[in-house]
Amino acid sequence: MQTKFKHVSYLWDEAKAANMAGDEVALFIYRSNLLGTDLRLTNYGGGNTSVKIMDKDPLTGRQTEVMWIKGSGGDIGTLKKSGCAALYMERLLSLEKIYKGLAQEDEMVELFNHCIFDLASKAPSIDTPLHGFLPFAHIDHLHPDAAIAIAASKDGKKITEELFNGEIGWVGWQRPGFDLGLKLRHCLEENKAKGIALKGIMLGSHGLFTWGDTAYASYLNTLEVIEKCAEYLANNYGKKRPVFGGQKIATAAQNPNKEIREQKAAQIAPILRGLCSSERKMIGHFTDDASVLQFINSNDLDRLAPLGTSCPDHFLRTKISPLVLTIDASENLEDTDAIKAKLVPLFEAYRQMYAAYYEACKHANSPAIRDKNPVVILFKGVGMFTFAKDKTTARLASEYYINAINVMRGAEAVSEYTALPHQEAFDIEYWLLEEAKLQRMPKPKPLSGRIALITGSAGGIGKAIAKKFAEEGACVVLNDINQERLDEAKEEFIKLFGKDAVATTLLNVTDINAIQTAMKNTCLAFGGVDIIVNNAGISISKPIQDHTIEDWDKIYDILVKGQFLVSQQGVEVMQKQDFGGDIVNIVSKNAVVAGANNLAYGSAKAAQAHATRLMAAELGADKIRVNMVNPDAVIAGSNIWAGGWAEGRAKAYGVSVEELPAYYAIRTLLNEIILPEDIANAAFAFVGGLLNKSTGNAMNVDGGIAMGFLR
Repeated sequence: MQTKFKHVSYLWDEAKAANMAGDEVALFIYRSNLLGTDLRLTNYGGGNTSVKIMDKDPLTGRQTEVMWIKGSGGDIGTLKKSGCAALYMERLLSLEKIYKGLAQEDEMVELFNHCIFDLASKAPSIDTPLHGFLPFAHIDHLHPDAAIAIAASKDGKKITEELFNGEIGWVGWQRPGFDLGLKLRHCLEENKAKGIALKGIMLGSHGLFTWGDTAYASYLNTLEVIEKCAEYLANNYGKKRPVFGGQKIATAAQNPNKEIREQKAAQIAPILRGLCSSERKMIGHFTDDASVLQFINSNDLDRLAPLGTSCPDHFLRTKISPLVLTIDASENLEDTDAIKAKLVPLFEAYRQMYAAYYEACKHANSPAIRDKNPVVILFKGVGMFTFAKDKTTARLASEYYINAINVMRGAEAVSEYTALPHQEAFDIEYWLLEEAKLQRMPKPKPLSGRIALITGSAGGIGKAIAKKFAEEGACVVLNDINQERLDEAKEEFIKLFGKDAVATTLLNVTDINAIQTAMKNTCLAFGGVDIIVNNAGISISKPIQDHTIEDWDKIYDILVKGQFLVSQQGVEVMQKQDFGGDIVNIVSKNAVVAGANNLAYGSAKAAQAHATRLMAAELGADKIRVNMVNPDAVIAGSNIWAGGWAEGRAKAYGVSVEELPAYYAIRTLLNEIILPEDIANAAFAFVGGLLNKSTGNAMNVDGGIAMGFLR
């Protein structure tokens, strides 16, 4: 029994499996999770797994055969019982009696609902009949790069037959559905009639089916088949010709200076994001993975890239083909106008190509054409960008295209890579069932597709603003000068919103180099920035005679200089994107209300306030709105009370430090304590879409202080 593999991971834990003995559904889910953890075996959300068991019919009390299978839209790597569909096998198989052919495929999917056994089932997927018509207890349908490389090669059928001595069958490309399930059964029976007991079936350009009598037997069979495919490819790389025809841009591929590639990627990412967002704002993802660099710097790039992908799951998320940039990585990418002049025609040509593809392939009932912009963008010598409606989708598109690169590499090593014909690709992309799935998706949140950098966001007001923005759909960039606080905030945000909604970067707002690095990290993480919130602050409350020059410089450096520098660098990114943006400055009631022991802080806040108005006047032509929120006495969770500020203000008002919250509340017209969440709501009001025609404004969040009304 083989348990050591070179190209796949053997993860089966006998002790864990023993605890599930007798529970075939639990073992099926365990097997599925193990297979789904290795992206070499299947992509996220791709493939399907199933188990057939005998169970008690709740209506008749008799034993009946039930198939448990991953539900529609699920992922085997994270699959739970709640994500499965359970169907009566007798009812599912009886659907063959009413099946009238390919024209009825979509109707058959609706009929799966009449076969439901477990009323808590997820919607059955299109793969349901593919598993149902194969008579095995445990079945794995995966999209392994190594297997698809053979399945998508010109000589795939011949290679499969010779490599496995006829023990792996072959079914040519066909869109998943009821008829494909019947073809799988026919392939199995046809080979059985010849005395051949198949171990699996290869689906042309698509993937692999394998099976076993037990969960473990199926798991092991799956690994062994994929391992054999991978080993075959490995033995052929470079044998016939250099991988991808050899490197055309060898120096770029061999350059160990990743920092240079990332700098170039960060410089061009906002420009690409702006061009990709002509129909809706997109979020970006960048990778310079070794396999990506090998492909984009190769002689075969220009021949293979236009062919597109083969596996339907890859294609659905990466579009008909990528956009290959023709600019040189050595060019001055900071010359935005010159770079745009070269990029705009490339994007326009891509949109025209996509529109022509749609017109040539559409049917009378096809959904309307979707976004014509590319999803995958390849920049020779630098890396790959992907853009989508959110970070998760952009990241997954990147992973899928890396799968596609691996497939092309393998297919070219053993034969010749073949992609899906355009009509087949279109019929997958604009499948009415896929369109219905898209229509069922929840409405985008107000900040979906937007990227926000909030200074000082590891705690207090900044953290509350970042949470509010993330709740409303934004990707947020947390930052702080304290790495420990930043790490804690990141961990909290990942638990609340997931890893794709948050990025972090150390940031000292008085250091231009630190700010530029933070902007670079933001562009690498998400593709650009739409919202800058200048929140980082400090407070010192002293009588004028006690103020030192160091006190004065520190306050002005953080509040005034920091706001200026962060805004300046943020505006540079926004102008590259060319679709506007928002700057929100967290100022203060103290910008206009005079008080004792407050000279440096109050005057710095006044400078912040007027800088807001000046920026609003200057940046309106760029559709960049600049507004301010004026809080007062936000005590909860705020660092402003450190460093003697609380003591200074208490002394100025003639109360104790403990009495400050009540003192601040009582002096307001509404008699309210102001919380960080109140400031977050105000910041969201400016950027959430309802005030898109407002700039240069101030919003008071102070409970009502009459002295500060006219500001």
